[in-house]
Amino acid sequence: MKRDIPLPSVSVLRCFEAAAKHQSFTAAAEELGLTQSGVSRQVKELEDQIGAALFRREGRGIRLTQAGRSLGDSLASDLTRLRATISQAVAAGSTQEMLTIGVLPAFGERWLVPRLGEFKARRQNLDLMLYSRSEPFDIAEQGVDVAIHFGANDWPGAKLTPLCPEDLIVAAAPALIEEHRVSSREDIFRMPLLHLTTRPHLWSVFRKSVPGSEERAQIGSYFDQFPLIISAAVNGMGAAILPTYLVEAEITSGALKQLAPVKDGSGHNYYVATPAGKLSPAASDFVNWIKTQVSRRVPRP
Repeated sequence: MKRDIPLPSVSVLRCFEAAAKHQSFTAAAEELGLTQSGVSRQVKELEDQIGAALFRREGRGIRLTQAGRSLGDSLASDLTRLRATISQAVAAGSTQEMLTIGVLPAFGERWLVPRLGEFKARRQNLDLMLYSRSEPFDIAEQGVDVAIHFGANDWPGAKLTPLCPEDLIVAAAPALIEEHRVSSREDIFRMPLLHLTTRPHLWSVFRKSVPGSEERAQIGSYFDQFPLIISAAVNGMGAAILPTYLVEAEITSGALKQLAPVKDGSGHNYYVATPAGKLSPAASDFVNWIKTQVSRRVPRP
């Protein structure tokens, strides 16, 4: 008879889930509000408990091992299901209605949460539960009422309502623009370039739209999260290609200056994802509200 393996603590599992999602201890620490060493220590505790390496070092980064990938694929869904179960139990014991929202991390932090107060004011008897999710999941099974999706019009088991395309711009700090005497699209390439590792093609796409510019090696600084690359741009490290919705505040305040639009050509859009079937009144109200909010966003350049 096999002995039961003691379950790791939820905090250990959350650290591994975040590190697996970002393939970065630093990004996981930022998401969870912990130190990088704290995340690394808890992942090591999990590795010791199960007797297998979950990550391997690659240069300055980390990559999941086969064991780590297998655990990560299952754990993300399991934890989301656990959170949904707990939130449903809490809601069942409360007179308040609950709306569960799955949201892209950067979209949630920089666009949705600053606006949620307006929606909450309209539905004061409604409690909100937000989950950070980067990839499609079984929206009905995991008890999520509504989610934000970016990509193709393809999410099995979910109904997708179009919100808007993604507007991308080249942006940089005014002092950096002045330092490199940038006055045209061609001049942009005088500045250091900041790259997002999840979208390494963007500078090549933009370069093709600038007549006479020569293709160069993708030199510059690389970042795996939008908040990091935005901070780098604001602090004058280089020019970055960013979605307008993420830098509305920086553009308005003058911390960043918009230099040129970028046409990605991927055809990807933002969608509201909901379970198939009739929506609850709260979910329907949220979908209508967010569509109105998106229509007020910063206009295209």
